[in-house]
Formats: sequence, structure tokens, C-alpha cells
Amino acid sequence: MKVELSYCGLSCDKCQAGTATRKGDRDMLARTAREWSKAFGSRYTVEDVTCDACKSPSARKSRYCRECKVRPCAQGRGLGTCAECGDYPCDTLAAFLRTAPEAKRNLEAARRKAKAKKGR
Repeated sequence: MKVELSYCGLSCDKCQAGTATRKGDRDMLARTAREWSKAFGSRYTVEDVTCDACKSPSARKSRYCRECKVRPCAQGRGLGTCAECGDYPCDTLAAFLRTAPEAKRNLEAARRKAKAKKGR
């Protein structure tokens, strides 16, 4: 399966909310809502975690993604991910990456891959 990176570097293919949404698994969505409520210190419902992926044309985005500050910036700049940005890493992205080391690893790998491709 192709890994779909969100703008911020998180892997939508590995996201528990996205997986549950794709499977139509309401129990998994409820479990995700409980886990996110605890992790983020805010009440999440099944509707809050239902998500078709960051870049999906669908309007169904998790509350976490709807509240994201990174996504609208990258979309507005026409980027596939923040790894392509000339301002990488901006203050907004850097603040997020401090809480999501896997996203940082993904973006750094994308930057290395793009740099290697340019060097050919």
C-alpha cells in the first residue's frame, strides 16, 4: 500500500481514525474517540474522529485535522507536503513536529528523497 503523507508528515494510511473510517468500523471509531479524548484533554465523539484523510476531497476530516494550522498553509501554497516548502520548517510546523516525531521523520525522509532525485 502506498503511504499517503498528510501535509504535516503524518501518515494518513496509518492513522487509527482513517483506518476505522475506511473500514466503516464504528467500534474502532468509538475507541479512537475515547483515546483521543484522553490524549488531547478534550471530548472527542465518533463524528470528531471520522476522517477520509487530510488530502481527500471529502469534507469528512477529523476535528484534529480541521483544527490544524499546517494544512491550510500547505494547501494555499500548493504543496504536497511541508517537506517541499522553502520555509521548512516554519514556526507553526516546528511546534507541531515537537509533538509528532514520526511526522518529522517522514518529512525529513521526503526531503532527502527529493534532494537525491534533484541530484540525478
